[in-house]
Amino acid sequence: MANAFTDTTALSNVVQTAYDKEFRFSLRSQPLFRALADVQPHNLTAPGQSMVLGIWQDMAPQTTALSEDVDPDAVALGNPVQKTLTMNEYGNPILRTRKVNLVSLTDVDPAAANMIAYNCADSIDILTQTQLRGGPNLIQVKGAATTYVTNATSSTVATTMTATDTMASKQIRLAVAKMRTNKAVPKRDSSYACFIHPEVSHDLRAETGDAGWRLVHNYSAAGNIWAGEIGQYEGAYFIESPRCYNAVDAGTSDNTVRRFRTYLLGQEALAEAVAEEFHVVAGPIVDKLARFRPLGWYGMAGWARFRDEALIRIETSSSIDSA
Repeated sequence: MANAFTDTTALSNVVQTAYDKEFRFSLRSQPLFRALADVQPHNLTAPGQSMVLGIWQDMAPQTTALSEDVDPDAVALGNPVQKTLTMNEYGNPILRTRKVNLVSLTDVDPAAANMIAYNCADSIDILTQTQLRGGPNLIQVKGAATTYVTNATSSTVATTMTATDTMASKQIRLAVAKMRTNKAVPKRDSSYACFIHPEVSHDLRAETGDAGWRLVHNYSAAGNIWAGEIGQYEGAYFIESPRCYNAVDAGTSDNTVRRFRTYLLGQEALAEAVAEEFHVVAGPIVDKLARFRPLGWYGMAGWARFRDEALIRIETSSSIDSA
């Protein structure tokens, strides 16, 4: 007679699937664009949803010598430029039940609070970057040619960007030159801030030749080439972030080329007004049996470009586009 094994089939009722009670969060990128808002109104005439910020216009230089016995004519001061900031309410709530906490495998409340807080930061970052994406100063690579536009609108956007229209050091040099021409104040020391997508940074740092990023780093500091540091180059310091906006370019014939935005900024490019700072809100429990638990985030604020002269957007594709 054959052996009868006491195995996992025989004792199937005692064999269970085990679950890790510690759930992991999704991979996240660090929000960063709100930190660029370095202009805030601070002397308002009254509370309001919209507020106007002004910029004085300098007088024209006077280089003609005065006549000894002629009283010079007075000149009028230039009319200040006005920038309008409009604030809106933003928020996002969830409504969890009491029962889900009683029967769930893991503790829901701490995870919900964590996700609410990140959703708040993530949403604000998108709102601020939307302002940067709309600036009038634009450098585009199109058909291997670099074009600088000072009044960018939907009609000036390239509709035939190809996979070979990638970032190179000449676009950074052009952007820095235009920023200095615009008298934009550097963001740190004598350098402007450049926020660049990693797949765009790849093309810039892979550039060869005497003016290329990599050769400069070979001689600037031992070990830089091995670490692949992003660093400082051509009058700008570079910050890599996958949050830099990119989307498939619908103007291409096969709709597969992704258009990446790179931002070069000086001081006072972005303004922010806050009526109520963003925060997590644990809402009141108002149902009869106290079973519905609201949690969310809320705030009221607004953003707008303040000095367009201090912002240039560079649009390119990437040679390693993974779209």
